[in-house]
Amino acid sequence: MPNSEFKLSLTLRIDWSEMDTYMHVNNVNFMKYMQSARVQFWDVTGLAKLYEETKKGPMLVSTKCDFRHPLFFPGNVIIKTKVEFIKNSSFGLYHKLYNDEGVLCAEGHDVAVCFDFNTDKTFKITSELREIMEKY
Repeated sequence: MPNSEFKLSLTLRIDWSEMDTYMHVNNVNFMKYMQSARVQFWDVTGLAKLYEETKKGPMLVSTKCDFRHPLFFPGNVIIKTKVEFIKNSSFGLYHKLYNDEGVLCAEGHDVAVCFDFNTDKTFKITSELREIMEKY
């Protein structure tokens, strides 16, 4: 499980209720795992706090997941996350989801825009915010 380029890592316990008819984790849960990793990114970069204080923050506009290998209960999913790109008002996150044995189970991509919920318009990513985001 390569770690060097992925600064963020989140380990979540797989719950039995996340299983499907085929006795592996249902695909919907992979999106929930990526959501948890996305929220972790918003927390560590200050995006969540920015929204709480100003009603300006990230809005998910696209998400995609490619499945490589099933996940099973009991076990954990380890989500590695890094910034894929930063543009004027949007940014992308790249996720790799592994099982406890280090097998790559899925890869995901998110695109979010920085959105001002007061004016219903996107806003430009500041140089300060860009500098923080680039650390990940």
